[in-house]
Amino acid sequence: MYRSIMVPVDLAEADLAAPAITAAVSFAKVSGGMVRLIYVRSLIPVTYMEFVPADFDTEQQEDAEAKLAEIAAKIDLPEEQVSAKVLIGSVHGEVLAEADASGTDLIVIGSREPGMLAYVLGSNASAIVRRAKCSVLVVR
Repeated sequence: MYRSIMVPVDLAEADLAAPAITAAVSFAKVSGGMVRLIYVRSLIPVTYMEFVPADFDTEQQEDAEAKLAEIAAKIDLPEEQVSAKVLIGSVHGEVLAEADASGTDLIVIGSREPGMLAYVLGSNASAIVRRAKCSVLVVR
């Protein structure tokens, strides 16, 4: 079945990922698979770099890693079946690249009913669904 399951998490809306994590854990328990949590940080535009402290990027990375590790620690699977990774870039681009690089079998995404802005601009979930080479499950 699914041996490598990825769950993208938005740390600003971590509760949105809870149903996706629950579904991913269910699949992992049945198949003995791995669950990998992914958070993608935004790039800081070069024009703003002079206005942020020199260690800002490092602090943001460490903070994101700690928050994601906290979520991972609560997952009801053995520690060796859970991993977490923080990436930098565009959400759907990085999630898809990581899925390809890691041999992900299933991406499980939490989603909510889209508002008008999502219909105009699109959403990360819909971009992942359209472009993923593996199976994608969208959970609400």
